[in-house]
Amino acid sequence: MKAALLVIDVQKAFFDIDPVTTQSLNDAIEYINAAIALFRAKELPVICVQHMDADENLVPGQEGFDLPEALDILPTDLHIHKTYGNSFNQTPLAGELRELGADTVIVTGFCAEYCVLSTARGAQDLDLAPIILRGSLASGVPENIKFVENISDIVSYGVLKKIVG
Repeated sequence: MKAALLVIDVQKAFFDIDPVTTQSLNDAIEYINAAIALFRAKELPVICVQHMDADENLVPGQEGFDLPEALDILPTDLHIHKTYGNSFNQTPLAGELRELGADTVIVTGFCAEYCVLSTARGAQDLDLAPIILRGSLASGVPENIKFVENISDIVSYGVLKKIVG
């Protein structure tokens, strides 16, 4: 197994939706940053996926498109821009993962029931193994996080440390 970490749609614009979403994103960042540090220590790929929507002014160069300072993504990490919920749809993500030799994606980010779930299902369609990192998902509806975790393959951070090591 060679895993890549996907960090989906953790962008400044989404912190302004409502207090529940803001708290959910802040809680998820703790787990996402731990996974980022682990993947870097193991020299495994970290991939940042950012959603674009010109109608909502969610485009490069606009503050809402940017990553929050609390997120440990680096400019040297692979960055993918998407316009659909599924991070694989009309992006170079699948090709990049193949070039990296990754066969498994650890999926984290926002919004659990939309882009995260769509990307996990998209990975399955491409014969990649998607695994959700418990605690790393965000949503404006906390029950939806549990739903996505319940219907997906999931791993705790402690087990993730053992399997990527």
